[in-house]
Amino acid sequence: MRESVLVEGEWQVHASWHSLDGQQFGTYSQDDVDAMRALAEEAGVVDLFLSNEWPSGITNRAARTDVPPGISEASGSDSTISEIVAEIKPRYHIAGTKGVFYAREPYSNADAVHVTRFIGLAPVGNKVKQKFIHALSPTPASTMSSSEISMKPSNTTLSPFTAVEQSAGAKEAGKRTADDTNDAQYWRYDVSQKRQKHAVGDGDKLCFKYLSSGSCPRGEKCNFRHDIDAREQYRRGVCFDFLNKGKCERGPDCNFKHSLQEEEESGSRNGNRSRGASVNRSKECWFCLSSPNVESHLIISVGERYYCALPKGPLVEDHVLIIPIEHLPNTLSLPPENETELNRFQNSLKMYHKNQQKEVVFFEWVSKRGTHANVQAIPVPSSRAAALQSIFSLAAVKLGFKFNSLSADGRKMLRTEFDGKSSLFYVELPEGTVLSHIVEDNENFPAQFGREVVAGLLNVADKADWRNCALSKEEEIKLVEEFKRQFAAFDPNT
Repeated sequence: MRESVLVEGEWQVHASWHSLDGQQFGTYSQDDVDAMRALAEEAGVVDLFLSNEWPSGITNRAARTDVPPGISEASGSDSTISEIVAEIKPRYHIAGTKGVFYAREPYSNADAVHVTRFIGLAPVGNKVKQKFIHALSPTPASTMSSSEISMKPSNTTLSPFTAVEQSAGAKEAGKRTADDTNDAQYWRYDVSQKRQKHAVGDGDKLCFKYLSSGSCPRGEKCNFRHDIDAREQYRRGVCFDFLNKGKCERGPDCNFKHSLQEEEESGSRNGNRSRGASVNRSKECWFCLSSPNVESHLIISVGERYYCALPKGPLVEDHVLIIPIEHLPNTLSLPPENETELNRFQNSLKMYHKNQQKEVVFFEWVSKRGTHANVQAIPVPSSRAAALQSIFSLAAVKLGFKFNSLSADGRKMLRTEFDGKSSLFYVELPEGTVLSHIVEDNENFPAQFGREVVAGLLNVADKADWRNCALSKEEEIKLVEEFKRQFAAFDPNT
């Protein structure tokens, strides 16, 4: 089936089919979808999106009188298209395969000011003479003013892709009471498995733009990982899909390598292999102090082996990171002298917050594909600190696992047990208990698990995503200066 659309005086013909069995001309696979999501992370608004299938659920919240009769959701629709459209939020979406013409009312998008207009086209030359051509003359979003792009027609509806999720959420909210603190605190883990899948994907999927070019216009706002080691493998000819998913559907037909590549032999012969790799990583890493990408205005205190900095999008004002100066993947496998300095930072933060009737919870997400480690330190009111263990434990159960609990000298025991071959999440509670969980390769574990649980405890669920807490550079500088002023008496490096 072919569909045609006239855009700004030019014909654009698009045909694509979802492939389940293999790769062939004119089809797309999950790998292509992943690459599109990564490319869509570039700055700017998507003006036009063409697909063969209709997105599943597009008629949700639409006026029944405008929906063509006899449309079957089971035929010619694809939930993958729905997910992509909900992510990239195009201003215009044009599709076929239903055999009818349908111009839906504009609908609003979550986290975006512009609306999306969906147009379904009938087959070219169809017998009932339904429209298979639709003329558009859109102004590119890049040339529009903010008031123009945010304009919403009077017949604009809510997004059709959030209808079920929101109604379910409203129904669940109706069951809650003001005293039902457990449900409020565990908001993140009551959502559908589909929402959890997206949350995991945000943290684990690689950014294609970053791997292919070495930079990404969205920087830390990108929803995908900027993995320096993966970029190096990509530069050595390793397949993006293999790096991203551990497999490639193209198999022997793929033109790229399906195994991790060692550094070039010349680097090994001259003895500069590890040093050269470390230098390359440091140049591109957000956390390396020698990197041109480091945002030095966020730095609070610098020691010999660690430094302390404000994170991007802090959960609370005194939320900080403790970061190794050296480019290392975790803090558990480091020498004793590193551990000693980390403990000094932690003890200083504990004393600082104790004066403010607060306790500090520390946690670290150790991904075996990670690059530069960081320990997050978030203060909580002393009156709420006792609930931390039960809150983390219940959140774990809702994700299908149980924490391993280590009491006295928990971190010391964890350092002894951790072999660095697996991904791991652990949290250090104020009274010294350490809760840890080894994350299996096939396990869907949210990279922001620790932050989300603490956000639930503090009843600031909307701040679980750091992007919702993003500050201007001026605001960041003000926060850092104020923290440094108050922390000065406790800073181990002054």
